[in-house]
Amino acid sequence: MARDEEREVVYVEREGGSLRPILFGALLGLAAGLLFAPQSGDETRRQLKRRLRKARALAEEKMGELSDKVSGEFRRPAASSPEERREEARTELERRLADARARRRAPAAMDLDEDEEPVA
Repeated sequence: MARDEEREVVYVEREGGSLRPILFGALLGLAAGLLFAPQSGDETRRQLKRRLRKARALAEEKMGELSDKVSGEFRRPAASSPEERREEARTELERRLADARARRRAPAAMDLDEDEEPVA
């Protein structure tokens, strides 16, 4: 019992964790990867533009969904029948699918270069 009483307790305090070192390392790795890439600068720039366009389209789609969801909460009457809700959900899904197809087709036509083949 005397031995337990003599134990020292050490507290380690951490200062606020920061993501800065991780972000800095990621940016440094990205820069090194771009500098030592086995492809030409034109190809790298084309790939970056294409990826940024896709990321932007995805972000716009998610913001649209969030906006629709938030505005739908304020518009939708609280007491609607299950059939009406099913029909509304189906209509909304069909609209989103049509929008996604249109966005997918539009950038694809702009992405094609003379030396590239279309990707399915």
